[in-house]
Amino acid sequence: MNMVAAPVVAEADPAQGGRGNPFLLVPITLFFLLLGLAVLRSPNLMSSNGIGSAIIVATPLILATYALMAVVIAGRGTVDLSVGPLIGFLNVTLIQLHGAGIIENPFAVFGYAIFVGALYQFVFALIVIYVRVQPIIVSLSGYLALTGMNLVILPRPGGVAPQWMSEWGLGTSIFSPVLLILVLATAAWLLFTRSAFYTHLRLMGSDERAAYTSGVPIYVVRIGAHLISGAFSGLAAITFTALISSGDPSQGTTYTLIAVTALVLGGASLAGGRGGVFGSFLGASNLYLITFVLATFNFGAVQSFVTNLAYGTILVVSLLLTLIIPFIQRHIRNFSPVLYFVALSVVALGVILHATNDYQDRAPATEVTQPAALGPIAPEALYVAPLEVASPTPDEAALREAAAPIVLSLLLLVVLAVFVRIAISQADRRSIAPAVIFVVAALVLLGAYLISHDGAPADTPAVEEGQ
Repeated sequence: MNMVAAPVVAEADPAQGGRGNPFLLVPITLFFLLLGLAVLRSPNLMSSNGIGSAIIVATPLILATYALMAVVIAGRGTVDLSVGPLIGFLNVTLIQLHGAGIIENPFAVFGYAIFVGALYQFVFALIVIYVRVQPIIVSLSGYLALTGMNLVILPRPGGVAPQWMSEWGLGTSIFSPVLLILVLATAAWLLFTRSAFYTHLRLMGSDERAAYTSGVPIYVVRIGAHLISGAFSGLAAITFTALISSGDPSQGTTYTLIAVTALVLGGASLAGGRGGVFGSFLGASNLYLITFVLATFNFGAVQSFVTNLAYGTILVVSLLLTLIIPFIQRHIRNFSPVLYFVALSVVALGVILHATNDYQDRAPATEVTQPAALGPIAPEALYVAPLEVASPTPDEAALREAAAPIVLSLLLLVVLAVFVRIAISQADRRSIAPAVIFVVAALVLLGAYLISHDGAPADTPAVEEGQ
């Protein structure tokens, strides 16, 4: 019996490499739908300034979602409602300490924010573990206490951030220190998922009793999850301070609900055991895109209410769409989120090129002239051979030269999508994951380079007419 069963197991293992997380289907689809709508409504989003401002605005929310994800995966329904007030507390204390001349240099700022955030979460974990209070009660108590303390420390918005930090919030370029913080934080999460500690964390979140009987030190794992959450809360507070360049005791509390919403939109389970950095990033990006799209409409005094309505509606619709996940698992067993993401990226790239190049602002005509009368056309210019093609004009030649790298990029995306899909289906996911991350990072850098060097050459006739 064992000799017969062994080959079956050995043949079934490689097939697992092609399977992905089907819960990423909804956030990926929603991301590209919102991105296409945002670009059509405002093509400037794909400019260097547009992407730079998007990074500085969305990064605090993304990092807050990462912080919330660490404790949610730990299970017990640990949804830290105090993550928003904690970000606000770090913000106002940083501003006050800087105003007093105590904290000046970047190392002190980063050290203070990460240490205080980790210390708060450490106390949170000790209360949950040893005092045995429900996590929701502890988080709600922390939410109320920190909200009041923030108003005591800084009754109204004010103060000035350090000069070196206030320059980060300008959002005038894609590559900035805020982007570096986001990339390093995401890379740290990806490295963390390769560790045995992360495996223990997911096992504990899925079934704490099974993890305990398997020898997992659940107390140590839970404390570690809270320390990670506190560290990411500190990074979120730093980027939030750079965004507003001052202190605000009330604005940080808004990150609690939108971070929870982003986490759910990213496919994480609030019951624990399931969550990923890619889904959390997409969920937070989706909420930013919702706000951006709604900002292009004029709703007047009810703008904020319409935004909250959109948050709730999209969240409910996304949760309802997850009902089709079992159907996908039964009929599409080799669903690959990477291939699906790359395929939609090609479509989104076409929409972006259409919106940014086909509808650029033209210089208005200074005067209206009557069209000149057409003279007779020579027969030799009217009748041509069946396969004869007119020679391109200088404008057409310039457009073909500008479109050549774009066409090559599209072909490269298609080839990479096929390669990644074959590699994932034929190899173990743990061995192929670094290659996939490298390919996706290379594509992102390529897109950022093309965007930062967009537009026709300065000496083309089209640019001279616009000028």
